[in-house]
Amino acid sequence: MNVDEIRRELQSRLKKSRFAHSIGVADTAVKLAKKFGVDSEKAYIAGLLHDCAREFENDELPAQAEKRGIKIGEVEKNSPLLLHAYIGAKMISEIYGVNDSEISQAIYRHTVGAKNMSALDKIIYFADMIEPNRDYPGVDKLRELAETSNNLDEIILTAMNESIIFVTQKNSLLHPDTIDARNFLILNRKENKK
Repeated sequence: MNVDEIRRELQSRLKKSRFAHSIGVADTAVKLAKKFGVDSEKAYIAGLLHDCAREFENDELPAQAEKRGIKIGEVEKNSPLLLHAYIGAKMISEIYGVNDSEISQAIYRHTVGAKNMSALDKIIYFADMIEPNRDYPGVDKLRELAETSNNLDEIILTAMNESIIFVTQKNSLLHPDTIDARNFLILNRKENKK
């Protein structure tokens, strides 16, 4: 499928608001990709498809994950919505004909992150947080950071800190991959200052 076909297929599968969010993430990802020297076509496709598994209701996600051989951890058992990222990483080849490991990885990591994220991973993670349809306390601060900072790691660290605060205020479980990702960024920053 070409990009137009992918967009049409996605639109036919998602709710209108979810599709609008996906377009917002794709467009935001392209802006960030250009700023940080990342392939903008890959950023657009990853942003467009990052939520492709949201065509399923939350209670359907565990069965969809099992069908694809995706391991379901304790955090995912308690928050099945997290599975959409892992399922989406597989669906891009199954349904949309996208066989690109960098795009798949960015989709896989867009919700909870991971240590040693690629620049594309970071861009999709962040674009998902700041796209124009998002409206939550602190989003304007993150959008401003996207405009003013030239340090992608510092942007992601700030975004992860905000995400962790949000999750803990809801008294929800923190995913170990988020903790690993944040720690990796901090340790890497200290290593680079030596």
